[in-house]
Amino acid sequence: MKPISKYTISFFFIVAFVGFVDAAYLTLNHFVGIVPPCFITQGCDVVTTSVYSKILGIPVSLLGSLYYLFMLVLMLYYIDKEDARAFKVMALMSVIGFLFSLWFVYVQVFIINSLCSYCLVSAFTSTLLLICGIHFWRATGLHVQTRDI
Repeated sequence: MKPISKYTISFFFIVAFVGFVDAAYLTLNHFVGIVPPCFITQGCDVVTTSVYSKILGIPVSLLGSLYYLFMLVLMLYYIDKEDARAFKVMALMSVIGFLFSLWFVYVQVFIINSLCSYCLVSAFTSTLLLICGIHFWRATGLHVQTRDI
């Protein structure tokens, strides 16, 4: 495994923490029944109360909070144990998180026709985590194996 700089680890941790705070804020507002005010866009109320704001009755923001928390725990695990498997899991999870974010941005733009500032922050942080995840993937020497047919 190629060494991963402390700056990359710190950057990942900060980005995941920002994503967690953002998603946790939306989750708290959801359960309290408050629609958060938008700070750049003007569609937070439409997006956070739409039918797309829940999956099987679970707020998307709660799923996001759990995702970012999981990424933080994985990074803490790596820092403590220096186990490269944590990077492999983070790399794979970052792809999943990015694909979910991509879907939700699509929903906001093309279906709901409203943008939520907090949701865009989450999409941005998941994109940054994907970039880190690609770096982790390369550093751990993961290769996709194919079978001859």
